Amino acid sequence: MVSTRSFPAIVGTADMMVKSADVVLVGYEKIGAGYCTAIVRGRYPDVRLAVEEGAKTAEQFGQLISKSTIARPMPNLEVIFPLGSRLVELCNQQRGYSRLSNRAIGLLETRGFPAMVGGADAMLKSADVQLAAYETIGDGLCTAIVRGTVANVAVAIEAGMHEAERIGELHAVMVIPRLLEDLENVLPVASYWLDEAEQPLPVLVSSPVETEQAKPIALPALEKVPVEIEEPIQQPEEEQIEELIAEPLPAPRQDPPDFELD
Repeated sequence: MVSTRSFPAIVGTADMMVKSADVVLVGYEKIGAGYCTAIVRGRYPDVRLAVEEGAKTAEQFGQLISKSTIARPMPNLEVIFPLGSRLVELCNQQRGYSRLSNRAIGLLETRGFPAMVGGADAMLKSADVQLAAYETIGDGLCTAIVRGTVANVAVAIEAGMHEAERIGELHAVMVIPRLLEDLENVLPVASYWLDEAEQPLPVLVSSPVETEQAKPIALPALEKVPVEIEEPIQQPEEEQIEELIAEPLPAPRQDPPDFELD
């Protein structure tokens, strides 16, 4: 855990932590008066390296408050405090997909709401960026968050700095070219930019339709035409056939020849 007293500083610190070691960014905790704490999880050597690199980044901003590394947190500690990775899964389910993902990010922190609004207006008018959200952390500190390409975000932050200083007090700025997924999941995004997950179409159940039963069709009456039926040929019975077979054949007739022999 690394604690700072500036929201841009904690975002830059968290970005350095996840990029310097194989750790997972669980989230950040705000306790008021501008105090923010970034929390990462992983193997002890990776977590220790990430905390050291994050503390160096916070010191460069002059906003480092404290740092701490817990080797093996007890189960009860994980349940109460935002240390478990389950928190990230729940946030992702409720968060939805952002159309501003995979873009550079710029943070402009001021002391006082009017200075933050004026700075955000100048950023939107000076470059092709989108205002993703704004964050308040207490002690009068407000942070406007813009998204876009690296060049546009850099130009927008520079214009916002001058406008914020003219209106009120500029506290901190930060530009991050490419966000890792862990940091992307915990940064605030206005609900306007969130695309809800597609819901399955409802199952359409057709209502029963009363249909009439089919009625038989009446055919026209047909005229009766007489048909002659030939009498069937009487076949001889078996007894008659046996009698015919039993009768002797007639003797051949012997006629005298019609010629004379010399």
